[in-house]
Amino acid sequence: MQVKNTYLLTIILFFIIFSCKSSHNNKKDSIEKPHLESKILPGAYQTDEYLSLIKGKKIAVVGNQTSEIQGVHLIDTLLHLQVEIVKVFAPEHGFRGKASAGEHVKNSIDIKTGLPIISLYGKHKKPTREDLQDVELILFDIQDVGARFYTYLSTLHYVMEAAAENHIPLIVLDRPNPNSDYIDGPVMQAENKSFVGLHPVPIVYAMTIGEYARMIKGEKWLKNAAQPDLTVIPVKNYRHGMVYHLPVKPSPNLPDYQSVRLYPSLCLFEGTGISVGRGTDFPFQVYGSPDLPPSGFSFVPQPNQGSKWPKHQGKKCFGKDLRNITPPTEIYLNWLLETYRDYQGKTYFNSFFNRLSGDSQLIKMIKEGKSVQQIKATWQNGLENFKKIRSKYLIYK
Repeated sequence: MQVKNTYLLTIILFFIIFSCKSSHNNKKDSIEKPHLESKILPGAYQTDEYLSLIKGKKIAVVGNQTSEIQGVHLIDTLLHLQVEIVKVFAPEHGFRGKASAGEHVKNSIDIKTGLPIISLYGKHKKPTREDLQDVELILFDIQDVGARFYTYLSTLHYVMEAAAENHIPLIVLDRPNPNSDYIDGPVMQAENKSFVGLHPVPIVYAMTIGEYARMIKGEKWLKNAAQPDLTVIPVKNYRHGMVYHLPVKPSPNLPDYQSVRLYPSLCLFEGTGISVGRGTDFPFQVYGSPDLPPSGFSFVPQPNQGSKWPKHQGKKCFGKDLRNITPPTEIYLNWLLETYRDYQGKTYFNSFFNRLSGDSQLIKMIKEGKSVQQIKATWQNGLENFKKIRSKYLIYK
């Protein structure tokens, strides 16, 4: 493959950094070994495309452990390339991706670089004018997994809004979407909007985070229809539907390809009495509850690094093991309907369910015994309208 000389020099630098970085071993978080021969090159890898845009400017990086180039963190790479980084903004789970889901992450200092890290999770979801007073450009590089309730999309929204309001250019370094081979789920209704879903899109939308940023801007979804100065650095050699194994786990409870692929269907269980395996070694690859009938498979959630307070902690949960199945290419509702039917506890649904599903009628349809086909039929008009909107912002076909 022919690449520019600057890129070749940068790759050489990466390996020099990588061979010397004993105190910063990203391999601990690796879920797939990075392959040099891989044809898919995320936006961050295209240094020849964006280095000239950021050199000589005071920049803030919005990133986490997924902000990497062949195993070297983007921050380390940019500092070695003499880019002036003044601060880092971190999403849910923190800059190094260690915090449990929902855990409040405090502002801190990165031990390796000494850079200030400002959390964009909890009460402080949007950079303030004070946060940005010494920033001339924002660089966003976070791996998304293609599901509406994954909160990195909401972080993107608020960063775009802050960038527009403070007249600061924003560059999004695009990355592939590992769930881009189908579009499914109810479109978010306005009354269910929250940090796990801000926009009128289905659960699975089949867009990269760069394309999604273009859609946020183009559809004027920011407050006061703000229009940020947005640049997207595309992924090379990529198209939607390609299989993509993430080089680094995107969050503590998505440890491998199987969990990433099952996540869009299983996350709806977070709004019920069913555990998705948080507090085990296989989150989002199993489901179960003490209130389901005993079966041949069970697990016992216990506190771990990814889940300090797992649902049904210390209790035997009966359910299904999905670790070896072929993941569905749809929102697979059968598991939800089956567990609702067999559930022996007092309350199956909790108040979080509507925010996750985005559909205020879904609980009612399940309680009425509607079939999967009947439920999905109610989604179709919304999906067709969304596909028309989506088509305007695609970079990859």
